[in-house]
Amino acid sequence: MSNFAITFSPTGGTLRVVQAVTSAWQDVRHIDLSEPAKTFDEVAFGKSDLVAIAMPVYSGRIPAFAVRRLLQMKADGSKCVIIAVYGNRAYEDALVELQDTAAKCGFDVIAAITAVAEHSIMRQFATGRPDKDDAAELAEFGRRIMEAVHTADSKALCLPGNRPYKNVDGGAFVPKATHRCTGCGICARSCPAQAIDTDDPRRVDKSRCIGCFRCVSVCPEHARRFNPLLLKSFAMLMGKAFAGRKPNELFI
Repeated sequence: MSNFAITFSPTGGTLRVVQAVTSAWQDVRHIDLSEPAKTFDEVAFGKSDLVAIAMPVYSGRIPAFAVRRLLQMKADGSKCVIIAVYGNRAYEDALVELQDTAAKCGFDVIAAITAVAEHSIMRQFATGRPDKDDAAELAEFGRRIMEAVHTADSKALCLPGNRPYKNVDGGAFVPKATHRCTGCGICARSCPAQAIDTDDPRRVDKSRCIGCFRCVSVCPEHARRFNPLLLKSFAMLMGKAFAGRKPNELFI
């Protein structure tokens, strides 16, 4: 049996979650869905493999960009745990959407996790998560999943969420370059959707941008941001929904 972790984690929160979940697994091979210009149509998994698939939640759904990349892969009944990582508001239909997407690839979804990570856009929500307590709990989830792999039968999971999935209106939060931009191009080379002009990083193709904020997180000059007034207004409007410490959950 080989162990794998497939992750879409533009700003690192989802990666930290899957690293905690798989910390007790042996020799985990990581596949990064956010690598620019990469295709995954030659990636395949065998029946004896165990695969963790981790995605961030965007407005109650998993990113369509990551879904398209995941669907390039093929699995021959490989056992799979799906992980939806959200910024302390709600995961809504993301978990069932990820379950359905994994099944289309040929995975046998034996477990599911929802986990909280620091919000990738509004960092004041779930700041510092996953923290030490989260890491310990997620590692325990991973150990329980590994035990379940060796049971004789797996059962179909009934997960929270709706089918059809919620409709997501509106475009992405598109970060822009500020006067601090030096044109180094790190953001353009790192952008999963290749939405930033490599010759002039101040130019962004809004039709391609998925609002993942990778460019903001990698900029050495902190020269990219979304309109701070709009972010402040959105945070004030949605503040109650982000309140409190939301729990991590295991479905198995």
